[in-house]
Amino acid sequence: MSEYSSISAFQEALYAGRTTCTDMVRYYLDRIGQTKHLNAYLEVFEEEALSKAHALDTRIKNGEPVGALAGVVIGIKDVICYKGHKVSAASRILEGFTSLYSATAVERLLEADAIIIGNLNCDEFAMGSTNENSAYGPVLNALDNSRVPGGSSGGSAVAVQADLCMVSLGSDTGGSVRQPADFCGIVGLKPTYGRISRYGLIAYASSFDQIGIFGRNIADVASVLQVTAGPDEYDSTASSEAVPEYQIVHNKSWKIAYLKDALFHPGLDEEMKEGYLRFFEELEAAGDSVTAADFAYLDYVVPAYYVLTTAEASSNLSRFDGVKYGHRTSLKNLELADFYKKSRSEGFGKEVKRRILLGTFVLSAGYYDAYFAKAQQVRRLVVDKLNEILSEYDAIIMPTVPSTAFKIGEKTNDPIAMYLADIYTVLANLAGVPAISVPLQRHSNGMPYGVQIITKQFSEANLLSIAEHAMQLRQVTPV
Repeated sequence: MSEYSSISAFQEALYAGRTTCTDMVRYYLDRIGQTKHLNAYLEVFEEEALSKAHALDTRIKNGEPVGALAGVVIGIKDVICYKGHKVSAASRILEGFTSLYSATAVERLLEADAIIIGNLNCDEFAMGSTNENSAYGPVLNALDNSRVPGGSSGGSAVAVQADLCMVSLGSDTGGSVRQPADFCGIVGLKPTYGRISRYGLIAYASSFDQIGIFGRNIADVASVLQVTAGPDEYDSTASSEAVPEYQIVHNKSWKIAYLKDALFHPGLDEEMKEGYLRFFEELEAAGDSVTAADFAYLDYVVPAYYVLTTAEASSNLSRFDGVKYGHRTSLKNLELADFYKKSRSEGFGKEVKRRILLGTFVLSAGYYDAYFAKAQQVRRLVVDKLNEILSEYDAIIMPTVPSTAFKIGEKTNDPIAMYLADIYTVLANLAGVPAISVPLQRHSNGMPYGVQIITKQFSEANLLSIAEHAMQLRQVTPV
């Protein structure tokens, strides 16, 4: 691993003249070259990253001011636009497409003098929990190459896990930052819906999607959130809520709830359940109060989530038709309808087709009220109950996922089992509240697992402080 444990440690050495931005970029380029088998990166911006690093080194040497993330090497998920660079959502339908503009989050990173080193692999159009759905092959878990890294932001998670960048950006529609963070033994933050602008994020389900952040510690994640958060004139769903200073509060006792229905769910690994119970005891010994709370809707959240997100995906992905950009069938003299069918059938992968079909079905006449409208009602119940609990407690703590990382191919032929693995993460997306997964300990199978912390909307400052408290309590070092 890099000799610098955090952004602040690196920048301290940078400004003291003990290292350079160029040295760090070269270090990560070497690491990426050594770990190509992990398939984390789809494209590496080698010359551009070195050029930016050299320019920053010159400015620092000349005593010129630089941004808050000067020299920080970042990878971005291949659903986030970066002007003049390819963006494909890991799909054949966008193969070779070059973005005409940058996402607001990317613009803010560049303004803060971060160095973007490459595009990271993911499940196609962010649809998946294992990163096996990429058109460019699966990403491998660096701890055990026979296991999945989680998804859809698997490349973003492995890039941090395997020390291929300092921090990375992913996207989280139903757990796609927190779940791979858990599988890879690192930190993964999904902020409040609208806390980071979605402008330039290729849409999967617009009322759920949120750009998230991977890091090896809480302070690094907080630093990136500080830069990327805030209002955006290009995104009407971006919140106008003021961005506070994300200071980590220490030596404070917290009032915490855990969901009984989550902890004692039959799908949760028994060894993990025992680990959580011990962790709750440690929190209480440290002065926190930990109380069980009832949440009767747990078994309804996954069906509601998949009805709503596939419906939104069906609408969002209709723009990829082979006419304006992206993959176009090579067959000639087709009727327009057949042209659309062929282009989309050739361009989209199996999982994306499955979700488009499901979404089109639940929106169709005769089924809208039975499925889509009912799922919206369930979402309202979930939001109200979650807000009720969060009005009484500082945070909710629960598992991130029901098991540790499973073997590649283990659940490929059982999409229902794959969907049910999202049972703990989709809650935060349904309610639009912030959530984070932090590493907790190792399972007897050698793989890490984490704990998920949820707070009320725009309470990221508390969320980060509680997450830091949890990691310090367990003295957890990310893998």
